[in-house]
Amino acid sequence: MTYLLRVADIPTAERPRERLATCGARQLATAELLAILLGTGQGHGKLSAVGLGHYLLQTLGQNQRDPLTVLRDISIPELTQIHGIGTAKATTILAAIELGKRVFQSRPADSTIVDDPAIAAAALSHDLMWQTQEHFAVLLLDIKHRLLGTKVLTIGTATETLAHPREIFREVLKQGATRAIVAHNHPSGSLEPSPEDISLTRQLLQGASFLDLPLLDHLILGNGNFVSLRQTTTLWQECPQAE
Repeated sequence: MTYLLRVADIPTAERPRERLATCGARQLATAELLAILLGTGQGHGKLSAVGLGHYLLQTLGQNQRDPLTVLRDISIPELTQIHGIGTAKATTILAAIELGKRVFQSRPADSTIVDDPAIAAAALSHDLMWQTQEHFAVLLLDIKHRLLGTKVLTIGTATETLAHPREIFREVLKQGATRAIVAHNHPSGSLEPSPEDISLTRQLLQGASFLDLPLLDHLILGNGNFVSLRQTTTLWQECPQAE
């Protein structure tokens, strides 16, 4: 596949910078975001910046790899091995990646009211979002849903971690919390809950009901995104609890 069209030849409204300004960054394809960082395409007019972005993703995605997962931890020497990526472009890409990580890893201050899954994910991002092993953590809240702190309970392999309801509730009670949100990461970047994730959540909801200690959510984080099991499953309807 080739991308010989220059950015200057693309209608103004369809150019990456203009689309970002008009539609917002979330509406842009990954190759378009890379094109904004790259600025210019490959030498000799072979590829536009958008084309070079596509080529970069295709190269990183060889051998059935997830290009975004590869990009997350890539180095300058690895990037500059890709035709059309020099040191200047490589450092720009790495700077953007690092900035994105730091934004996600910035956590709300203690006593912040956690009333949205995005706030909870931000509070847990530093411990969970970019880890290469599965981490299981708990977010501790008071009766008014104010953040008391977070705690990583277990660390597993690249594909598996263990957390027992006994350990989770012990930590919540030890810290004097009256509400909790649990979370773990998927190093693969997939946010699809496993059968084990669903089973553990069901056990935790049952235990929370017994202890009169509401479990507000179970989040899965990975690759700069998250999913709320409360919002995407019927588990909380199956196990109602006072909050």
